[in-house]
Amino acid sequence: MTDARPADELPGPPAGSGFTMLAGIRVLDITTSYAGPYASLLLADMGAEVIKLERPGTGDDCRHWGPPFLDDESLWFLSVNRNKKSIEVDYRRDAGRKVLLGLAAKADIVINNQLPKVRVKLGSDYESLKAAKEDLIYVSLTGFGAGNFRQDWPSYDLIAEGYSGIMDMTGEIESGAQKVGTPAADLLAGMDAAMASASALQARARTGKGCLIDIALVDSMSRFLMPWMASYLGSGTLHRRSGGRESVISIYQTFETADDPLTLGLGNDGLFRRFWNAVGQPEVADEQTYATNSDRRAVRPELVERIQDVLKTRPRAKWLELFAEEGVPAGPINRLDEVARDPVMLERGMFYQMKCGGRKPVPQINTGIMVDGAANAPSTPPPALGEHTRSVLSDLLDYGDDDFKTLEAEGVIPASEGE
Repeated sequence: MTDARPADELPGPPAGSGFTMLAGIRVLDITTSYAGPYASLLLADMGAEVIKLERPGTGDDCRHWGPPFLDDESLWFLSVNRNKKSIEVDYRRDAGRKVLLGLAAKADIVINNQLPKVRVKLGSDYESLKAAKEDLIYVSLTGFGAGNFRQDWPSYDLIAEGYSGIMDMTGEIESGAQKVGTPAADLLAGMDAAMASASALQARARTGKGCLIDIALVDSMSRFLMPWMASYLGSGTLHRRSGGRESVISIYQTFETADDPLTLGLGNDGLFRRFWNAVGQPEVADEQTYATNSDRRAVRPELVERIQDVLKTRPRAKWLELFAEEGVPAGPINRLDEVARDPVMLERGMFYQMKCGGRKPVPQINTGIMVDGAANAPSTPPPALGEHTRSVLSDLLDYGDDDFKTLEAEGVIPASEGE
């Protein structure tokens, strides 16, 4: 048995000091799980200082999501919490609430995924924190959004995917509804929260005013279905799951080859003609039956079968080589291990490993954003629980030894907290 991991084959982090577009912006992240931490990760990767406020002793729920673990730490947690500082504060207590208000007063953005009723109880709601800083940008990230009868209903990515309609559109019709193979609602809502936060910063620079941003997982996931929802609303046609074979584009699906399947997208008349030229049957593109996309959709089953018969005559690698030369959109259906070794993604700094003190190197997935030709570089590894409690409270709130002793005695921060 070997201790080798796929991550051991990864290169180190991209060179450079990382992006600085949001340098000087401070984010107080009081979220758990994945959507909120993903939002703050995106802001941190753009240069913001992110302070992650966690429950003493247990921390972010995501710290416990596994196996698999890396040195007893959740790989899910490690994937989404680089470039952040972790502090442990119990703000259910008066002294802890004072810390919360003090940190909010020093922050530009607060991100919170607690249910509205919980926020009011804990004093972490928008009105309470706005009292500490008038121009605060407060991001509410929940399953159903605020101000409706579902606002206090708990939710996860799975629940949001069901509400949104995406599960009914995913998979084969005979297989039953399927969840997307990644926490799509979490990731999309996190992106929305980060984008809205950055936009609010620009607005605040112009007006001097903060705002309350309300992001719902169900909304973000439903927007993901924008083209199909628009088609339904405008035509009354109710599309259902089709194994990814249904599209307004006549040929836009997977096909079998002599060995492995490939994807093929012929989104316009020129590409349709280019495909038949590439496979050595240019006369097919001249058939009047296939003149336009609408024509091709009318005879789609016949056309799909015709293409399938052609593609089964050669292995996938041969087809992909030919299609790349001829400019035909096509590709493989990669497994995770194949994606991790993709030479273009590695060249673009998409996957890397970074050192984390005495721990094994931690695999990381980059934001996939290039600026001036360079990939983003991390500044710090994912933090240990409470790693920065004393330094943050000392630097931002001027807490000293006596203050820390009081907080420990009152159970607001863990005793004997070391950094």
